[in-house]
Amino acid sequence: MTYSVKETFLSLQGEGARTGRPAVFVRFTGCNLWSGREQNREAAVCTFCDTDFVGTDGNGGGTFATADQLADHVRGFWPDGIVRPYIVCTGGEPTLQLDKALVRAFKEIGAEIAIETNGTRPVPAGVDWICVSPKEGAPLVQRSGHELKLVFPQAGLMPADLADLEFRYFYLQPMDGVDARQHTADAVAYCLAHPQWQLSLQTHKALGIR
Repeated sequence: MTYSVKETFLSLQGEGARTGRPAVFVRFTGCNLWSGREQNREAAVCTFCDTDFVGTDGNGGGTFATADQLADHVRGFWPDGIVRPYIVCTGGEPTLQLDKALVRAFKEIGAEIAIETNGTRPVPAGVDWICVSPKEGAPLVQRSGHELKLVFPQAGLMPADLADLEFRYFYLQPMDGVDARQHTADAVAYCLAHPQWQLSLQTHKALGIR
């Protein structure tokens, strides 16, 4: 399998349970809920995505003929002398490309593997941390994991619809955009009334980092 990566970079996790943790982010190209092109946004299943995952022209992007080549590439972004890289596979939708061979290759360089997925496809065995962000109108196949992070609000997908799933943490993340302030206030109010849910903020945007 050839792997297509938009960008690879070292940063801090900005959202959810592992906020603040250093990680190498591998942003795979492609998504099954939107083409990534603005002319197709209104017809997409997910219309609020704020990520560029089209092409392989980003910093650290490219195509990789084998899993071992991609693993070696990713290892180069982690500080020297630190023996256990923490890799976050994101996108786009990373399960379109993250397969058994790549999980094996990441493990062979000693990595801990996390994934940020929309949950429409099963996560391969061996991934250490699973974050699922369900989308209204899309099937939810991956119904268990470590954290569930719901972008809020989505009119056809309420937190109560997901509260009985098998996750350790449940997060509401206010939808960004022109109404972000109101969405944040609504998410705070919901968390206070339903303490199973915690608030997740996009701290990397506030800090001005990737």
